Amino acid sequence: MTPATAFKGKRVAVFGLGGSGLATVRSLVAGGAEVTAFDDSAASVEKARAEGLPTGDLREADFAGFDSLVLAPGVPLTHPKPHWTVERANAAGVEIIGDIEIFCRERRAIAPGAPFVAITGTNGKSTTTALTAHLLRAAGWDVQMGGNIGVAILALEPPAPGRTHVIECSSYQIDLAPSLDPTVGVMLNLSEDHLERHGTMENYAAIKQRLVAGAGTAAIGQDDELSRAMSSSLESNGVNVVPISENDRLDFAGARALRGAHNVQNASAALAAVRALGMPDETARAGLLTFPGLAHRMEEIPGPGRVVFINDSKATNADSAAKALASFPRVFWILGGKPKTGGIDALVSFFPRVERAYLVGEAAEAFGRTLGAHDVPHVISETIERAVAEATSDAERSANAEPVVLFSPACASFDQFRNFEERGEAFRRAVQALAG
Repeated sequence: MTPATAFKGKRVAVFGLGGSGLATVRSLVAGGAEVTAFDDSAASVEKARAEGLPTGDLREADFAGFDSLVLAPGVPLTHPKPHWTVERANAAGVEIIGDIEIFCRERRAIAPGAPFVAITGTNGKSTTTALTAHLLRAAGWDVQMGGNIGVAILALEPPAPGRTHVIECSSYQIDLAPSLDPTVGVMLNLSEDHLERHGTMENYAAIKQRLVAGAGTAAIGQDDELSRAMSSSLESNGVNVVPISENDRLDFAGARALRGAHNVQNASAALAAVRALGMPDETARAGLLTFPGLAHRMEEIPGPGRVVFINDSKATNADSAAKALASFPRVFWILGGKPKTGGIDALVSFFPRVERAYLVGEAAEAFGRTLGAHDVPHVISETIERAVAEATSDAERSANAEPVVLFSPACASFDQFRNFEERGEAFRRAVQALAG
């Protein structure tokens, strides 16, 4: 845990008592802050109270008495409307921050020179975060990895000389971190996502830009217009910008966990980050070959026979699914779930790669109409289990040397599952059941 000593003696309200919220309360208490923690869920408040954490009803609190309001990242700051705690904090002139901001202040207070890599982007940030941490660990560095991936940032060990933090940051977290100042900031790409929380693409891009604007070195993707504009703007303002692209020429043949052009950009970003921290290229490139990949992100699942099964459950939007489709010449594609704005219209150019599509969940009928309009063979399978069985049967009869069953849903998971991880595990179990 990182005790938030920079908040010693401060009165802090914390709202949102999920995993990161509880970690935040523990950190603040350990650092000597006077904390009042609350949640709209009575069960969450009771869980915190049972742990001995300080709770109180913020609906009855005088916000003028607080120095800070700390929000969990899932709590609306501006859209679709500010949460009631945000309205009360704004009315009282109280700053509103999140756990990333607490970490940044603590780092400046106790170990300002400690290496800190912060990574964001619409797609690829989890893989890039895990890959960056892997390259450092493979070279023997002391690494703490977390944030929007895995462990909450304040549950990690504190900043220290010689200890590197590699942190994935969502747009929600960046929005609550006004003084974010990583040693290396990585901004991979921008495409439409989370507009229900940020209102417009312009707001979304401006929030993402904050992560690299305060960085010592900014590695920024060059494969979409908004990211290129961000790169040019920061470079003209004196920021040290390192361009990264899925068209970069990298040699990491044999790294099966890094298939596809999108992973060229992810690898380029990770290499730029560790290079900026002083790692020799030869050491970093050796680490690429031993990267195991992440679960549910272009993850190869062992299955029966010669069929290759790819679990890309993390592909919750069309842009992410496009990267998976671009990684293989022909696929038996399983997709569907809770659809997002635009559906799969943006994927039309990849339809010639689809041998057959297997549609599941809420989006099945609408996606079927889109595919049918482009003469793509498809079937409504309804469930992942049935889709896997049907796709495998077709793939086994295929003349392709290495037939691929690709589960890349291009949808949110919330129609049938709690999250993409649970959905990916359902795919894994279905494949394993076929393998006996």
